[in-house]
Amino acid sequence: MKVVVIGAQWGDEGKGKIVDYLAGEAQMIVRFSGGANAGHTIVIGNEEYALHLIPSGILYPDKMVILGAGMVIDPESLFKEINMLEDRGINTSGRILISDRAHIVLPRYIEIDKERDAARKKPIGTTGRGIGITYSMKSDRDGIRFADLEWNEKMDQLDKVDRDFLSSYIEKLRPMVIDLSNFISHRKNMQTLFEGAQGTLLDLDHGTYPYVSSGTSCAAGAALGGCIGPRALDKVIGVFKAYSTRVGNGPFPSEFNDTSEDELCRFIRDTGREYGVTTGRPRRCGYLDLVALRYACLTNSFDCLAMTHLDVYDTLGEIKACVAYRINGRMVENFPTSIDALNNAEPVLRSFPGWKKPLSNALTYTEFPVEAMEYIAFIQRFCETPIEIVSVGYERKETIVIKSPWAR
Repeated sequence: MKVVVIGAQWGDEGKGKIVDYLAGEAQMIVRFSGGANAGHTIVIGNEEYALHLIPSGILYPDKMVILGAGMVIDPESLFKEINMLEDRGINTSGRILISDRAHIVLPRYIEIDKERDAARKKPIGTTGRGIGITYSMKSDRDGIRFADLEWNEKMDQLDKVDRDFLSSYIEKLRPMVIDLSNFISHRKNMQTLFEGAQGTLLDLDHGTYPYVSSGTSCAAGAALGGCIGPRALDKVIGVFKAYSTRVGNGPFPSEFNDTSEDELCRFIRDTGREYGVTTGRPRRCGYLDLVALRYACLTNSFDCLAMTHLDVYDTLGEIKACVAYRINGRMVENFPTSIDALNNAEPVLRSFPGWKKPLSNALTYTEFPVEAMEYIAFIQRFCETPIEIVSVGYERKETIVIKSPWAR
């Protein structure tokens, strides 16, 4: 069975934890898009791991993880991450593979990335990891893939500084690079998990363009970056937080007001630890945007949803969610493409009673407080998509599975 896990918001939804949890029943985990601009935090007992390139399943000793064709990979960042895992007792030998079609991030791309964003009249808020430049080079057909490391003519065309950088990694990379389409075709019966990066609203085609990432973060990217056809995918799971966050610039209709909701924003940010894993930047916070979430469900044809950070609301007496927008005096119930419309959108909020009990005490979904179950039920009805996983804490064990995602 082949299951896809992607973000249903602006990234940072908790995909890393959900992938880590589901990886327990997978045999292979394939990260299909993005680069070191992503950040996943995994908590196991007292240990916390921050991953940027390597799929979350690496923390299981018997799992194979693959960096897919849709990724852009900085070798320096990759081996720093590998060394970090090895130093902490995680054996990665022979368990990390790379698609030969993935593109390489060169050091000069990182400098170009920072300079280009700073020169914009209104910066996008890039992480400055060279991701956008690498994808641009790929589209211009001037990029370099891992397969090209063995192409002498191509290597000779590079500047000396680029050749010198790559030459220090070629021998270490050679045993890791594979033909992914052929590799997967010989393992058709393996339980395979496809892991996305960023989120639907940061997708180059379907996100809030131009305030988006440069890659494909929607479900369709799993087939492209995973080197298989879309008909081979069995299930698509969208991960979302019980509230909304965004990093960098761009529209955010349900964002908390700086003055009247400043205290609520600080509470959510601190309780939910809403600081970027990659950049350390505080994330912009706001109410759960159900209009945007329903749009993500439609765009990705989600089979089900996984909800995270619901426990952040444990102490609140009232919870609110955005159910529509008011734009220039008009009620809007669908997610607009226009950035101008989104910038002028005011959230129409609906209130729900809080439960004021720690959800982490529940061992099954039926032990949730009635108020929490009613909040979840409303989201399911609004988005017309079932919620099958609820995370109630950072640890792997603090995960409530209503229905196994591996069930057909």
